[in-house]
Amino acid sequence: MSERFGTTMRKAILGERSKRWIALAVLLALAGVAVAGPTGLLAWSENVAALKQREKEIAKLTAERDALRNRVKLLDPEAADPDLASELVREQLGVIHEDEVVVTLEDE
Repeated sequence: MSERFGTTMRKAILGERSKRWIALAVLLALAGVAVAGPTGLLAWSENVAALKQREKEIAKLTAERDALRNRVKLLDPEAADPDLASELVREQLGVIHEDEVVVTLEDE
């Protein structure tokens, strides 16, 4: 009976050791994911850099949108800005007044 008891004890001890090794392996895997995973510490700096780049892009696009919004406001048919309308007609249609002179600059 003592041999049987000893075998049972060894199995119990080996089972506990196996459980501890498995638990350690799981904890190490979780630590690895926490450091090197897609949302881990190593990816954090990349995410911060991407965020700053996107914020700059958003600021640039916001400025462009505001400029376009202002231009649309100036072209309102009921209250068009005469200077802008004149500029657009000259630029797009090539229309000039009779008393105006066009000066062209040659490239050197």
